[in-house]
Amino acid sequence: MTKPQGPELARDGGAKPRVVYFVTEDWYFCSHRLPLAIAAREAGFDVTVITRVRKHGRAIQDAGLRLIPLELSRRGINPLSELRLTLRLTAIYQRERPDIVHHVAMKPVLHGSLAAWLAGTPHIVNAVAGLGWLFTSRSAGARILGTMIGAALRLLLNRGTVIVQNPDDQAFLIRLGVEPSRLVLIRGSGVDTRRFAPQPEPAGTPTVILASRMLWNKGVGEFVEAARMLRGRGVDARFVLVGDSDDENRAAISRTQLKTWHDENAVEWWGQRDDMPEVLAQSHIVCLPSYREGLPKVLLEAAANGRAVITADTPGCREIVRDGINGLLVPAHDATALADAMESLLADPERRREMARRGIEIVRAKYSQEIVLAKTLDIYSEQLKRRPARPAMDTP
Repeated sequence: MTKPQGPELARDGGAKPRVVYFVTEDWYFCSHRLPLAIAAREAGFDVTVITRVRKHGRAIQDAGLRLIPLELSRRGINPLSELRLTLRLTAIYQRERPDIVHHVAMKPVLHGSLAAWLAGTPHIVNAVAGLGWLFTSRSAGARILGTMIGAALRLLLNRGTVIVQNPDDQAFLIRLGVEPSRLVLIRGSGVDTRRFAPQPEPAGTPTVILASRMLWNKGVGEFVEAARMLRGRGVDARFVLVGDSDDENRAAISRTQLKTWHDENAVEWWGQRDDMPEVLAQSHIVCLPSYREGLPKVLLEAAANGRAVITADTPGCREIVRDGINGLLVPAHDATALADAMESLLADPERRREMARRGIEIVRAKYSQEIVLAKTLDIYSEQLKRRPARPAMDTP
């Protein structure tokens, strides 16, 4: 995979080709896509980011990227509000005239694809980073809405290139009617193996960490129940939740509930943390019993840090864990199986160390940031070769 260079990418007139990223939240962009945007800029692209800005706008601009704030609600499903969002985004695309738009996650994929079609944007890249609440919830409302969204995806995803993170999502989209030739499998957003490097287990009481947004569909409830079971069995260990609630997600666990669990000593709740290498260094086992994922970054980071991992045998999660090799797989929604898996690894430090060694090898071979960035930039380069880029124009 050859990294595209500026001269190969130049538009007519010598101007840089433009790529626009549309992501719902600035924190998510910085956590999962900032290295990619920087790599695109270094490869010769003019890079713009459209996102809702809260605390990370400065970090985006300091990376040399143009930033267009866009207010939106990830939770909203009001038809008029959703139409207004699409029209605002269409106006931005018409003004910016990008050569490539790259949408990440469900709402940007839906609104961004429609806006790009209306604006006549030449190249569309849609990253389906997991299928989310609509496809994990068991409620009747989610099933109905999921059917409607599925029909929209079938139409919109057949207009561009679609990046999926695991074979299960790839197969799901093919069954939905997306042309297989449009699908590209790129496993996750990549791990910076210099930042997440092997660390020895700390001394003291063994610690099991679940780090994610505090959502029911991440398996947080099962984790808390499993922790209670193990305390009842007399297992000496700490069980820690790391992350905040997400007010705009329908599966959010309230902060009141999280505080109650903490005060009851069921688990420790550390809240939101930005120093994940330090957090992982305090762990002995990292757990994520999620119902469905694209490819959970925290498990890759944990493996890179030299930690055995426990996760659910579900799409996305099972892509990372080779059961019994670098971690353990358990059935989703099964707190007893989760407790048994945690107990077995808590009692066997030597097995954890062997799993950690194998996990480091797997991440370096398949999931490093360099691999993911190179594959994604290859997609951009190939798209620009398919038809002439738009004429150069002055930056607004």
